[in-house]
Amino acid sequence: MSPTYNVAIIGYGLSAKIFHIPFLSSPTFKLYGIVQRTPNPDSDPSKDFPGTKVWRTSDAMLADAAVDIVVVTTLPDSHFSLTKAALEAGKHVIVEKPFVPTSSDGYELCKIAKERGRCLSVYQNRRWDADFLTIAKLIKDGTLGRVVEFETHFDRHSPANPHTWRQRPLPGVGQVYDLGTHLLDQAVHLFGLPERVTAFVGNQRDGGMVGGESKGGEDAFTVLLHYPDGLLVTAKAACISPESEQLRFWVRGDKGSFRKCHLDVQEDQLKAGLRPGDAEYGVEPESHYGTLTTMTDGGPTSSKLPTIESATYTEYYRLFAQAIEGKGEVPVSPEDASKVIGLIELAKESSKTWQTMKLGK
Repeated sequence: MSPTYNVAIIGYGLSAKIFHIPFLSSPTFKLYGIVQRTPNPDSDPSKDFPGTKVWRTSDAMLADAAVDIVVVTTLPDSHFSLTKAALEAGKHVIVEKPFVPTSSDGYELCKIAKERGRCLSVYQNRRWDADFLTIAKLIKDGTLGRVVEFETHFDRHSPANPHTWRQRPLPGVGQVYDLGTHLLDQAVHLFGLPERVTAFVGNQRDGGMVGGESKGGEDAFTVLLHYPDGLLVTAKAACISPESEQLRFWVRGDKGSFRKCHLDVQEDQLKAGLRPGDAEYGVEPESHYGTLTTMTDGGPTSSKLPTIESATYTEYYRLFAQAIEGKGEVPVSPEDASKVIGLIELAKESSKTWQTMKLGK
């Protein structure tokens, strides 16, 4: 029988409540405790999870020898220091995306994890989106032929500035770090690293740009990844997109194409209270199916393609437990996550200089 791992979460916001805690109700994991620096009567983990430890500092949590795994869900500029401290305290670590603000910080954490013999992984959960897995299957089995264009979008219509920390000029903050890490991670997971990067990273909301320069906390981006075989990947997030159905994927190859709107259902289901193991969890409705077009007798034939059944975000934690037990690799390696941060750095430099950037060898 596999052991039960005690998990401590640093931070008690949306990420902890929606994307992590629901996956810790299993024989493999136990929600052992939560670090909440400032008591909040409207968001109190001791009331929400009676019997769970609550610490006011991460140092107090790291001193607890019973903690096996630390999940870091704080603001990006604190990820490096908290992850480093947890690894050096002998804990396995899961870090929310974005991994860290700089790729050099990421590679340093990779080195520390190896030296300490600890598992370190970044929570790129959208590798287990059902629509992404559907596309990965279409590409792998050759249905689309040689893929020449791959578009991946996270567009929404939200023209009013919400004035949250995401709009502040902080390290690792802005949509290219937030949503961009998901889109770029999916692209690199499918196709590897590109040869060149061209990008716009800035603000679409009124007042977000001054003299052609972003004021910080960028709310939009378009990143083009150029591959040596001619493949062009477009990763895009817009906050001004008044559409009734937002485009999510559009993939084109020499034998067919696949076009899909709507986001994976898991996030909204988790926010609505649905949990892993519930019958409808992770199941996409027919109204969200994408359209597959293939060439038949010299002409295009289109039909709705059912989204495949996903292993859901539960698979991330299952694979992480296996990695701890020495039965496989972590679900998302810190090296992969560092490469994605490196692409973001190039994208921001491309946008700033109006140049296409070439990846270093």
